[in-house]
Amino acid sequence: MENIEAVKMLAMAFTIAIGAVWPAIAIMGIGKSALQAVGRNPEASSKIQGLAVFGMAFAEAIAIYALVVALIIGFAL
Repeated sequence: MENIEAVKMLAMAFTIAIGAVWPAIAIMGIGKSALQAVGRNPEASSKIQGLAVFGMAFAEAIAIYALVVALIIGFAL
Protein backbone atom coordinates (compact mmCIF):
# COMPACT_ATOMS: atom_id res chain seq x y z
CA MET A 1 0.00 0.00 0.00
CA GLU A 2 2.90 2.36 0.63
CA ASN A 3 4.14 1.88 -2.92
CA ILE A 4 0.85 3.15 -4.32
CA GLU A 5 1.14 6.32 -2.26
CA ALA A 6 4.70 6.83 -3.47
CA VAL A 7 3.63 6.43 -7.08
CA LYS A 8 0.79 8.90 -6.54
CA MET A 9 3.19 11.45 -5.07
CA LEU A 10 5.62 11.03 -7.97
CA ALA A 11 2.80 11.36 -10.49
CA MET A 12 1.61 14.53 -8.76
CA ALA A 13 5.15 15.93 -8.74
CA PHE A 14 5.78 15.22 -12.42
CA THR A 15 2.36 16.56 -13.42
CA ILE A 16 2.82 19.87 -11.66
CA ALA A 17 6.47 20.17 -12.72
CA ILE A 18 5.73 19.72 -16.41
CA GLY A 19 2.51 21.69 -16.10
CA ALA A 20 4.38 24.66 -14.63
CA VAL A 21 7.49 24.67 -16.82
CA TRP A 22 5.87 24.78 -20.26
CA PRO A 23 3.41 27.58 -19.45
CA ALA A 24 6.32 29.57 -18.00
CA ILE A 25 8.22 29.12 -21.25
CA ALA A 26 5.12 30.14 -23.22
CA ILE A 27 4.63 33.27 -21.10
CA MET A 28 8.29 34.15 -21.64
CA GLY A 29 7.84 33.81 -25.40
CA ILE A 30 4.67 35.89 -25.39
CA GLY A 31 6.37 38.64 -23.36
CA LYS A 32 9.43 38.61 -25.60
CA SER A 33 7.32 38.88 -28.75
CA ALA A 34 5.21 41.66 -27.25
CA LEU A 35 8.29 43.67 -26.30
CA GLN A 36 9.76 43.25 -29.76
CA ALA A 37 6.47 44.32 -31.35
CA VAL A 38 6.26 47.42 -29.17
CA GLY A 39 9.86 48.21 -30.05
CA ARG A 40 9.01 48.09 -33.75
CA ASN A 41 5.70 49.95 -33.47
CA PRO A 42 5.32 52.02 -30.28
CA GLU A 43 2.01 53.52 -31.40
CA ALA A 44 0.31 50.12 -31.17
CA SER A 45 1.50 49.42 -27.64
CA SER A 46 -1.99 49.47 -26.09
CA LYS A 47 -3.30 46.86 -28.54
CA ILE A 48 -0.18 44.73 -28.19
CA GLN A 49 -0.29 44.93 -24.41
CA GLY A 50 -3.91 43.80 -24.28
CA LEU A 51 -3.28 40.86 -26.59
CA ALA A 52 -0.15 39.87 -24.67
CA VAL A 53 -1.97 39.86 -21.33
CA PHE A 54 -4.79 37.84 -22.89
CA GLY A 55 -2.31 35.29 -24.26
CA MET A 56 -0.47 35.07 -20.95
CA ALA A 57 -3.74 34.41 -19.15
CA PHE A 58 -4.47 31.47 -21.45
CA ALA A 59 -0.95 30.11 -20.92
CA GLU A 60 -1.34 30.42 -17.16
CA ALA A 61 -4.65 28.56 -17.36
CA ILE A 62 -2.73 25.50 -18.55
CA ALA A 63 -0.71 25.56 -15.32
CA ILE A 64 -3.92 25.75 -13.30
CA TYR A 65 -5.29 22.74 -15.22
CA ALA A 66 -2.10 20.84 -14.38
CA LEU A 67 -2.59 21.68 -10.72
CA VAL A 68 -6.16 20.38 -10.86
CA VAL A 69 -5.01 17.16 -12.52
CA ALA A 70 -2.30 16.72 -9.87
CA LEU A 71 -4.85 17.16 -7.10
CA ILE A 72 -7.17 14.64 -8.77
CA ILE A 73 -4.29 12.15 -8.98
CA GLY A 74 -3.48 12.71 -5.32
CA PHE A 75 -6.91 12.61 -3.77
CA ALA A 76 -9.34 10.87 -6.10
CA LEU A 77 -7.30 7.91 -7.32
